[in-house]
Amino acid sequence: MLAALENIFPPVPADTAVALGAFLAARNEHISITAVYLVTVVANSVSAVGVFLAGRRYGRAFFATRLGRALLPEGALHHIEAAYHQHHAWGIFVSRFLWGYRAVVPPFAGLAGLRLRQAVPPIILATALYYALLTLLAWQVGSNWERVQHTVARLGIGFGIAAAVATILLVWAIRRYRRRLKHGP
Repeated sequence: MLAALENIFPPVPADTAVALGAFLAARNEHISITAVYLVTVVANSVSAVGVFLAGRRYGRAFFATRLGRALLPEGALHHIEAAYHQHHAWGIFVSRFLWGYRAVVPPFAGLAGLRLRQAVPPIILATALYYALLTLLAWQVGSNWERVQHTVARLGIGFGIAAAVATILLVWAIRRYRRRLKHGP
């Protein structure tokens, strides 16, 4: 469900929820990795198409209002439209992989007046690929959790020793600097 809300309210932690679902699928045979993936892709794709259609239907009217012009000046709106018309399929596809841009791509594609057949295929393809990579990565972490824990513990010890050495060197350097200031060169 969070994957659907991501397109409406971008700060929703959809990727975290999907990764957690995939991780849990690897740790529990009662949770299907396929179900996690399919629910995520379908929910996100449907909401992306929904905001695309909303942007297409209501975007112009909204950005003609005072608030809309304050958020996005007309010159910027024309620039966005030109970019969408020049790079529509590739621009949409690539942008759906960029955090922070993922959620705004579909409504602005609608606002730019792209047709459904121009915008929807790259939105769905990018969504399917993005979540396939995320789901498989989280599933791999869950499948190898004991090794991950062991590696993180070893790295933690190494970073702890490095931090202790850096702290000792920093304290030594500060004391040395203060003595020089107090006693001169």
